[in-house]
Amino acid sequence: MKIAVDAMGGDNAPKEIVLGVMQATAQYKDIEILLFGDETKINEFLTDKTRVKVIHTDEKIESDDEPVRAVKRKKKASMVLAAQAVKDGEADACISAGNTGALMSTGLFVIGRIKGIDRPALAPTLPTVTGKGFVMLDLGANAEAKPEHLLQFGLMGSVYAEKVRKIDGPRVALLNIGTEETKGNDLTKKSFELMKNQQAYEFIGNIEARDLLMDVADVVVTDGFTGNMVLKSIEGTGAAFLSMLKMSLLNGFKNKVAASFLKKDLMELKAKMDYSEYGGACLFGVQAPVVKAHGSSNAKGIFTTIRQVREMVEKQVVQTIKAEVDKGNLGGIEAND
Repeated sequence: MKIAVDAMGGDNAPKEIVLGVMQATAQYKDIEILLFGDETKINEFLTDKTRVKVIHTDEKIESDDEPVRAVKRKKKASMVLAAQAVKDGEADACISAGNTGALMSTGLFVIGRIKGIDRPALAPTLPTVTGKGFVMLDLGANAEAKPEHLLQFGLMGSVYAEKVRKIDGPRVALLNIGTEETKGNDLTKKSFELMKNQQAYEFIGNIEARDLLMDVADVVVTDGFTGNMVLKSIEGTGAAFLSMLKMSLLNGFKNKVAASFLKKDLMELKAKMDYSEYGGACLFGVQAPVVKAHGSSNAKGIFTTIRQVREMVEKQVVQTIKAEVDKGNLGGIEAND
């Protein structure tokens, strides 16, 4: 199994990228890593070249580059070359912690879309109070979506939850402003109708945003604009809560003593709420696994993402999505007006 990795993407590249690769190759003997980037900088941190091949390039896509323009103009960028390796059959999947928009454009334009899937979707796994987590899509690949897109998102998320997250019969829900079938706007009403009538996955109905972290669904579907807003709200709320808790526990002698006893429990709570522990965000709908690692990923985050991609390749997630689409169990793709 060969995994192409953009060594120059992300806030901590290439150091943390390479260190994460070192952890992964030490742990998994059945993978080979193709590292794309500045060979001199990569070699500073490359302690073992066993099953690691470095492909040198001086060009990279910056975080502030306009995605589509950068992909078209920077043909030798580390991210583009990693995707091209997948397109050419030299690698089975690719990973980058770089520019999210550029990676989505690269996946779509270089690797290509799955026939029968109209739009790709960006899908991270987010935490729940039980520690189980849930897959949510789309979180930014498409600002706007049609009902048939959300129908397909449910299929892709369900396949991933079953194959990689090992959940039997994943519960798929539609994010809405209420749980009643009649609630929502035109998009959610028509999406509900389509999802209710398909036979490809278990649809449990609408879910409200306040219940997302309560482990009531394994896959949650929405449009990219709404999904990205919800993701940022969860991130901000979690960070603010931990900050307030820290200030409270360090305010006064008695609180500091109490904090010392609670330190282990608080660290476990923080880890449970850290969605990077689940790996990166998958770009579903393209011809091979493409995963966006968090921009600030450390070595552990990169290792976790490689582990995630390894599972996706091993469990044939993309092939299963293709097969499910071909079966026709999604039914018609036009909701009634």
